[in-house]
Amino acid sequence: MFRAILNLLHFHVFLNFIKNKLAHITAEGLGWLAVIVLHSFTIPTLLAVMSGLTDKTPSVDIILLVWSGLGLLYAKAILQKDTLNIITIGGGFIVQAVLMVLIFFK
Repeated sequence: MFRAILNLLHFHVFLNFIKNKLAHITAEGLGWLAVIVLHSFTIPTLLAVMSGLTDKTPSVDIILLVWSGLGLLYAKAILQKDTLNIITIGGGFIVQAVLMVLIFFK
């Protein structure tokens, strides 16, 4: 009986961990993955244009919507002092800008 109570207490600690810590970690991880997905949205098309597989660039309105969303996420990361998202979004902007420069000044 004592072992059953002890197991129940460990289960309660486990449930508290899931409710408090794991939910926060998962939310932060999903936010970071959203940033990666938004950055990778235009990369395949830009690489296809650079390699000559296509001459169609992504439409400007889609690029502006994605970049404005990333800009807002960047501002949020700065306000929250979220170093991982600051580096990820900043690095993504640099990579996309370099790809666009290589395309337009080819």
